[in-house]
Amino acid sequence: MASRDDSDEAYVIGLCDRILGEQALTQHRFDWLLGDPGAGGRQVRLPVDAYWPGHRLVVEYRELQHDQPVPHFDKPDRLTVSGVHRGEQRALYDARRDTEIPAHGLRLVVVRPADLDADGRGRLRRNQEADLAALRKILARDSDEDRVTDAFRTWLLGEGWTPVEPTDRWTDLEAVRGEERLICEAKGRTKEKGIDADIAYGQLLRRMTSRDARTRYALVVPSSSVKAVERVPAHVRELLRIDVYEVTDDNGVRPLTG
Repeated sequence: MASRDDSDEAYVIGLCDRILGEQALTQHRFDWLLGDPGAGGRQVRLPVDAYWPGHRLVVEYRELQHDQPVPHFDKPDRLTVSGVHRGEQRALYDARRDTEIPAHGLRLVVVRPADLDADGRGRLRRNQEADLAALRKILARDSDEDRVTDAFRTWLLGEGWTPVEPTDRWTDLEAVRGEERLICEAKGRTKEKGIDADIAYGQLLRRMTSRDARTRYALVVPSSSVKAVERVPAHVRELLRIDVYEVTDDNGVRPLTG
């Protein structure tokens, strides 16, 4: 039997690491994600396949046994602490993950063999180019603001920043690096570029509650909005400790210096 390190699950998580720019915590357990109580009342913490704290993202790779009966995995002649066989318990715990993970403010993405290049038995062929392209689409979110935020978060991680829980619940993203702190407002593609840029500056101004020079503010925008945000002169932005970052259509990040 192949080890977990050689498994399709590990392969998928490794590709996600490359896309996200952060190494996953594998088989991570949260204090609030619990199995059913055993005979003595004890509840074990259920693992998730992969958790990226910087992205507040959980990925579950669900092979065929998660969606169809497989006697080898289900052990229908043995009952678990839930009073059902392993296949039914697996479905029960998958449903619990589906509910509890988003309820605790984390994003859950489920990947299945059929989403990637797999054979009829659900084994991955490990076509990295095709699988990377598929996973980028699966991990992408619906709105362009989400795309901009995720791309910038990935860039921050590569620059040594650590995303943290924002002190203001309206802040899109907050990160620390040593004694530095960055408070970010992100915008996606919009028809009203000038109006949205002005709104974004106003939102940052309302969050300027710290006089600490090590706290800076970031306005993060797609390429289509760069001209609109540059209407505020660079010297004014510097006085306000506002940095502007462009996120390109291919999710590259470029600090604007002028």
